[in-house]
Order: sequence, then structure tokens, then C-alpha cells
Amino acid sequence: MPNTAADLAQLLARAERVLARLEAWLPAAPPATDWDAAIAFRWRKRADTGWIEAVPHPHKIELAHLTGIDEQKQRIEQNTRQFLAGRPANNVLLTGARGTGKSSLVKALLSQFAPKGLRLIEVDKSHLVDLADIAEQLVGRRERFIVFCDDLSFETGEPGYKALKAVLDGAIAAPPDNVLVYATSNRRHLMPEYMAENELTRHVGNEVHPFEAVEEKVSLSERFGLWLSFYPFDQEIYLAIVQTWLDALGVTVKDSDAMRRAALQWSLERGARSGRVAWQFARDFAGRQRGGKRK
Repeated sequence: MPNTAADLAQLLARAERVLARLEAWLPAAPPATDWDAAIAFRWRKRADTGWIEAVPHPHKIELAHLTGIDEQKQRIEQNTRQFLAGRPANNVLLTGARGTGKSSLVKALLSQFAPKGLRLIEVDKSHLVDLADIAEQLVGRRERFIVFCDDLSFETGEPGYKALKAVLDGAIAAPPDNVLVYATSNRRHLMPEYMAENELTRHVGNEVHPFEAVEEKVSLSERFGLWLSFYPFDQEIYLAIVQTWLDALGVTVKDSDAMRRAALQWSLERGARSGRVAWQFARDFAGRQRGGKRK
């Protein structure tokens, strides 16, 4: 024990230095979410600390610019309108061919309905284990939130798989009524499926009941109430998408036949006729013309 005031001061100074060193090792407190700063957000993670971060400049897409997916647009727009009106609505799984507008459709919903209170929170697949913590932060807020999981797929045993199942339907706590999950994937059932699983007389590895393993894989996608399927575009729809994007970019096409030939050649070089390929061609074509809008 210190005997003098000088000894006590020296001891306190040493204690302060030790505490300062300890604080350097401790994670910083997560920043508070500024809900008024943006309409789009993302879940960020550092070590064991996660927080919802505002995205001040989200990728804005207009629903009118999405061509060739009219039925999918109508169904997801109706579901979102129900959600915003406080009526029952479903979590949505958008699956199918790459570059056909799945992610763009979700982003376009934000542009369309943000004035009515819709907000988007993007969550990376590796952070799906935090979904319950994310949902807890949204309880009671006046906004309506879509938790957006893009390009979703799982391998056997990944922790995010069960976390997503629990949030969709399966946890003891009811999900917040102001939160829905919209996910996109190239896989309908979100997990790889193997030929051996369809062979009735064989077992897979050490699995005693292989059909129960198959049921486990299907059970996640079935928790999404609304499935929307996207298919590769034919030539005419692809060219119509190209024209839509050229119009959006403010390009006046002087030789339509030459433009069409160039667009088809572009798709052949990339081995696909998709909305993404059409957008990429339109940007290249607009960039080589005069009079296009600056983007």
C-alpha cells in the first residue's frame, strides 16, 4: 500500500498507463446508424462488432428500364406494395440465369418505393449469422426494411444457412413485421445437388437417411413464400433491352441495322444474351457516340 501522497500519485499514473494500453486492444464502439442519411444501408463487421452503415450513393435503377421481365416485375412490385401498406407479404427468392435482372429488380424497387418508406439493407452471405442481431435493431422503426442477400448459395455446413432459415421461419421469436428478406441466387435450392442423391438404392457417404439430407437442402428455399424464376433472353428481347438502355443513356441511333449487328456480335463474344451484356454494350456504344448523357 502507498505510504505517501507521492506514492499514490505514482500508482495512479501507472494504472492509467495500463488502462490506456488495454483500451488500445479493445474494439471500438460501433458507430450509431444515421437513418436519415440514406435510403440504402449495409451490414458491416469488424472482428466481433457489427453495425448498420448508411450508403449515401446507392446504385439507382428505374423499374421502367428493366425489359423482358414484366411478369416478375408485376409480382414482386405487388408483394412490396402489400408490405408497405402493412398487409401480409412474403419473403422473396429470385433465381435463374445470370445477368437477367434479379439484383437490378430489387434495386429498382428501392428507387420506386423509397418515398413511401422502403429501405434496403444489404447483407453479405458471410454475415448471415448476424441476421437476428440486424433484425433486432429494426424492431419498432417506422420504415419498412428489405434485407437484401445477393448471389446467395451455400455449401454443406455453412453457418449462415441455418441462421437464414431461423430468420425466415423457424426461430422462437417472431420476425419483425417491418422486415422482409429478398434474396437472389443462380441456384433454385441455394445448395449444390448431386446425382447420387437421386439414386434410390445408394447412400451418400455415411448418411443413414439420405432422403432426409435432401429434404434439409430443400427446406431453406421453401421458407421463401414467393419464388420468381428468370430465364435467358431470346434475340429480340436482348435487342429490345439494348434499345431501352440506349434510350436511357440519351443516345440517338442513326443506323439501327448497324447497331443491331454490333449488339449481336457483342453478345456472341461474351457467350450470352442477358440484360447485363445488353447494358455493357449500351455503355460501350454510348461512350463512342456524341450526345450521350454523362454517367
